[in-house]
Amino acid sequence: MTIRYCTKCIFPETKPDLFFNEAGVCSACQAASQKNVSIDWAQRKSDFEKIINHYKNKPGEIGYDCLIPVSGGKDSTYQVYFMKEVYGLNPLCVCFETTNLSEIGKNNIDNISKMGVDVIYFKKNYKAYRSMVIEGFKRVGDEMWPNHLGIFTVPIHFAVKFNIPLVIWGENPQQEYGGPLESVQNKHLNRRWMEEFGGLLGNRIQDMVGVDGLTEKELTPYFYPSDEDIERVGLTGIFLGHYFFWDARAQLEIVKNHGFGVKEDGPVEGTYTNYENLDEKMHGLHDYLKFVKYGFGRATDHACIDIRNNRLTRQEAVELVKQYDGKYPHYAIQEFIKYSGMSKQEIDLIIDSFTNPVLFVQDENGNFKRDNAGNLVKNFEIS
Repeated sequence: MTIRYCTKCIFPETKPDLFFNEAGVCSACQAASQKNVSIDWAQRKSDFEKIINHYKNKPGEIGYDCLIPVSGGKDSTYQVYFMKEVYGLNPLCVCFETTNLSEIGKNNIDNISKMGVDVIYFKKNYKAYRSMVIEGFKRVGDEMWPNHLGIFTVPIHFAVKFNIPLVIWGENPQQEYGGPLESVQNKHLNRRWMEEFGGLLGNRIQDMVGVDGLTEKELTPYFYPSDEDIERVGLTGIFLGHYFFWDARAQLEIVKNHGFGVKEDGPVEGTYTNYENLDEKMHGLHDYLKFVKYGFGRATDHACIDIRNNRLTRQEAVELVKQYDGKYPHYAIQEFIKYSGMSKQEIDLIIDSFTNPVLFVQDENGNFKRDNAGNLVKNFEIS
C-alpha cells in the first residue's frame, strides 16, 4: 500500500489530527514555519513578561510565584532553569510519579531540587494506578493512560491548594508535533485542552470507576479541580513554548550544564536519541503501541523535529527511521511483564488487537507476520 507523507518532514497521513495543505506540507511543518517566519517573538516575550509581572510576588512577600509541573525530563528541567535563573521567580515544582521510575529518572528528579527549588513528589496509590495501567492497556492500547491524566491533574490540585494562580508548562505538543489549529493557537492549558488534546484517547476518568472495584474516592487525584476552585484561585496555565522559540536540542545543552543526565550507553529504546523519556522504564511499549496503530513511532517524531530545525535532511531522517522505528520493545515488554503480572503471550495478543491490519502483513490465518527479530512485517515503505 502507499501512504502519503509530508513533503517536508516524514509524518504520515495516518497520524491522528494531522492535516496537509495543497502543497502536501503537514500542519506540524506549517506551525514550524510560523515559528521561523511569522511570529513576532519580541512581542511574545513582552506579553510573557506582562503576565509574569502580574503574578509575581512583590518584594518582601513570601510564597511561590508560579507552579511548574515537572517529570525530571529535559523540558521540565529547562522550565525550572528558565523561570528561576532567567526571570528570578520562586517556583513550586510538582512531580506526578511516573509508572515505573528508572534510576536516571530518579537522579534527574533529585537534580531539580538541587537547582534551588522546592519539589513536591506525588507518590500515587500504587494499587489503584496499576489497575488503570492494565485497563488502559487493554481498553485503549496505552499503558501510560493514567500517567497522561495524572501529569495534567495533580499539579493543578496543588496549585489550587497553595493558591498559586500561574502554572508554567513547557512545549505545546500539538504545535511541535502537529494537531488541530485550535490546539496549536491555544496558549492556555485548561480542562478542555486536556480532555481534547491530552492523549486520553476518548477515555475519561469516570470510565475507570468500577474497574477492579475502584471508587471515585480512590481516583480523587485524577479528577480535574472544580470550575469553582479554578475561578476562585484565578488559575491560568500557559505554554512557555507559546512565548519563546522552543528548540529541545539547544535547551538540552543548557540543562546538561545544570546537572541533567542523559542515557550515556546508547539511545532510548525506539529511537535514535538519548535524552528523552528517560524517567520511565516502559515507555518503549507506549511508543510501540503508537507504531502498530499508525505506522510511525518515536524515531519519526524526533526525526521530524530535527528536519524542521535543519539538523537533518529528509533523506537522512528516512534512513534513521528505517533503522530505529517500530522495533519490538524487548526491554519495555520485560519490564511490563514484571509490573503487570501478565505473560508475554497475553501482552502480545493485546498488542495485536490494536495492530492495524491495513499497515501490516498477515498470513492466511489472520496472524501478523514477523521477522526473525520479532518485528512486524510492514505493508508500506517511507517515501
